[in-house]
Parts: sequence; C-alpha cells; structure tokens
Amino acid sequence: MNQKENDNLHIVMQEELPSPRSLKDEMPVTGAALETVLAGHKGIKNILDRKDNRLIVVVGPCSIHNVDEAIKYAKLLKPLADELSDTLMCVMRVYFEKPRTTVGWEGLIYDPNLDGSHRIEHGLRIGRQLMLDINSIGLPIAVEALDLISPQYLQDLVSWTAIGARTTESPTHRKLSSGISSAVGFKNSVDGSLTVAVNGIRSASAANSFISITEEGKVAAFRTSGNPHCHVILRGGKVPNYDAESVASCEEDMRKANLPANIMVDCSHGNSRKDHTRQLEVLTSVTEQIEQGNKSIIGVMLESNLCEGNQPIPDDLEEIKYGVSITDACINWEATEQALRELAARVKPALAKR
Repeated sequence: MNQKENDNLHIVMQEELPSPRSLKDEMPVTGAALETVLAGHKGIKNILDRKDNRLIVVVGPCSIHNVDEAIKYAKLLKPLADELSDTLMCVMRVYFEKPRTTVGWEGLIYDPNLDGSHRIEHGLRIGRQLMLDINSIGLPIAVEALDLISPQYLQDLVSWTAIGARTTESPTHRKLSSGISSAVGFKNSVDGSLTVAVNGIRSASAANSFISITEEGKVAAFRTSGNPHCHVILRGGKVPNYDAESVASCEEDMRKANLPANIMVDCSHGNSRKDHTRQLEVLTSVTEQIEQGNKSIIGVMLESNLCEGNQPIPDDLEEIKYGVSITDACINWEATEQALRELAARVKPALAKR
C-alpha cells in the first residue's frame, strides 16, 4: 500500500494562496485607514475598561455580498456616526464568512461570485480592499471570526471581533481569540446557554497555544498572553434573553466567574425571533434598561442594510435585488437612522452618569 491509498482521499484540488504577508504588502494599511483601526481599538477597549461611557453600536448588513453596496452603506453611516459620536461608537459589520448548519452560501471570501466557483484568492483580495476602503472612510470594522487562517490576512483591519453562537464552544476559536488583537465578543449558544460564552471568555482571557500559519505562510506553534478585552453577547436562543431579568442573570454569572459585567445585546437572531422588524422592539427594551440605570450593557448589534428584508440567490445573478441581504433579513437604512438617533437621544443622560 502506498501513501496515495490512504491520504487525501476526498481532496479533489489544492490551490496555493498568496501568503498573508504578500497580500498585506500589496495592500498595506496606512494613513486614514490605519488611524481608524487604531482609534477603533482604543475606543472599544476604553468602553470595556469603563474609561469611556459611550455605547458600542455594531451595525450593518448581515453579510457583505456586493462591494459597491457596502461602500454606499458606509458612506451613509459615517456622517450619522460622526453626528452621534459623543454618545454612540458606531462600528460597521463587515461580515465575509457565514456559518452554515447544513449548506449554503459561505460568504464573500469563499464564494465572491455567488456561483459556487469558490475563488478564494479573489475573495481575500476584494475583501481586504473593501476593508481598507471602509476604514479610509473613517468607520471601524466588525467581523465574525470563523476561519482559523483568514485572520492572518485581514485582522489588522479589524476593530472588533465576534465569536458566533455555533463556534463559541469551540476550543480552537477560544485559543484564536486569546491571540486576536481586537476586543472579542462571545455569543451565547444557539440553544441560549450562557455558560459556553462565559467559559469562552475565561479561556480566551488566559494564555494559550495553538497551531496556525505565520504571515509568511509557514506552519507554526503560537503562544498567546490572553485577551483581556472579551465580553458576552446576548443573542437569544430558544427564547429571547434581552430582557432585564436575563441581563441581570448574565451579570451574576459573570461576577461568579470573576469577569467584568460587560454585556452586548444582539437585537437580531433569537432575540428578534428571526423577525427583522422586531429588532427595534429589542432596541427599545435595551434603551429603557439603560435609562433605568443599567450599567452592564456596553453595546448593541443591529442587522441593517440599504433595503429591508432578504432574498434567495437567484439562478440569474442579474436578478438580485439592489441593497437587499442574501442571508438574514435586515431593517432598511431609514429605520436604522431613526433608531440610532432615538437611541442616542434617550441614553445620553444615563450614560453621562456611569
């Protein structure tokens, strides 16, 4: 028996990618883009450290599938973010990787042409360029970390990172989070369990070791010092968990684990019962809790796009509706603008007392 009979039995193709270093050299982060990333890091970490009493708002499309639409959204969000910057720190969702329970479109990096061709090198290039452009506009970027290699290509452009409900229990994602430079939010599990998120933070806050690739593309053992800027994201589960009682329970669990009670509320997913219009109900509840003196809620997440709703990917890609999500349904820009203005106006007095 030779090695070919028992190795790579189901691999049909291998395509070598450029090293992270070569892509970063080709598309370096400099100037205004670098300033935005650094300011994003500082602002978010200061909020978590209670040196800044603003509220983090992670807002934007469920996923990015059209670069031009993403830029248009960023150009709408930027002046609003500036207008509300004394109360809200707006961070744009720029999600390129989509977790799948079974099968489906996996995101811009993996399938940029939306046709199953999986031109991953092209996806990395257009993804990095888009992130550079959004940072240059002056908006910090939020991503979800799914792949264990792609952060080497893109993480230098990220100001905030989420670990999703399907991966928050993954030991490798916890180890990865311990080495990520940005702040990291851990979501509760799909069924609503908060324990996995709390344990995820405890693990990511500690020193870890894991195997990945260097910027030069070589396999290496990495050792981390632990990430001190991790927090919980309440995203609901079998039932919503954004209400005051659920938030108080989360606070208690974090205190028992000797963790700072830093909580972000995801207004979508289980908390909206998968109805994008209910995001605004969740946001109203969170607003009221902050008005009533809650000090643990440090941020919110909203799934928002140029236009409302979502759509399946049609066979004829020219039939894709402009500005409409191809993954989770989103509220439209007009609703987003109104909601964020109202949020800022209502929570400003309470935040000033923190």
